[in-house]
Amino acid sequence: MISRVEKKLLHYGGKAIATYNMIQADDRVLLCLSGGKDSFALIRIMQLLKTRAKINFTLHVLSLNKGWPGWNGEEIAAWLATNNLSFTILNTTIAQTVNLKQRPGCSPCALCSRLRRGHIYSFAKKHGYHKVALGHHRDDLIVTLLMSLCYGGTISSMPPKLLTTDKKLIVIRPLVFCQEKDIISYAEEQNFPLAPSDICPTKSNSSRVQISKLIQTLAQQNPKIPSNLLRALANVKASQLMDSKLWNFKELENLIQN
Repeated sequence: MISRVEKKLLHYGGKAIATYNMIQADDRVLLCLSGGKDSFALIRIMQLLKTRAKINFTLHVLSLNKGWPGWNGEEIAAWLATNNLSFTILNTTIAQTVNLKQRPGCSPCALCSRLRRGHIYSFAKKHGYHKVALGHHRDDLIVTLLMSLCYGGTISSMPPKLLTTDKKLIVIRPLVFCQEKDIISYAEEQNFPLAPSDICPTKSNSSRVQISKLIQTLAQQNPKIPSNLLRALANVKASQLMDSKLWNFKELENLIQN
């Protein structure tokens, strides 16, 4: 029997797919499994949505073994097999490369992410998967938005659907309307074989943690703030900003109608 939290995630996952036209008939979709709660939830929800879909499409799970000690690859593979999922466990040298090229005092996260993305995109192209699904959720999007504002000086986040730079793949994020608290509950309910939380040798991104705590504090005062931040990403008023690439401020006078 379907649980309340699973029903909620299915609703919002289906809504995101429909809103942004993420999947079409005969699509070949590569689901990325990091071993964390978000990617496990993504895979399970996508599997269930596929059984309800009126169109046919293919799902395949890719899980990267980055080479960090403690990775529970056998448990992950067993879970995927038990749930009748088509999958590939890809062994990589990401950890070794990061350790070799890491600069003193610098976070290795950017390099690790770039290497991971390279392996995923290469695998997708090689095996004919033209869409790549990631497990980013609502909270990821709004934290990234505020991080871009506060630390990057830009207004940007994670789009629900993205054409890669080489225009060979489309990246989709079906969980963009789902809240992290629901995913946490779902992971506990489903007893996913999560990778150890300390598998990554680096500490959590302190800036991201600070922004996340800020949003939580604001939400205690006004529970609508997180959803409002998400809505803002789809409600951009370019005329109210300062980007000269969007508006030629020097010649606005020429647009005055007499």
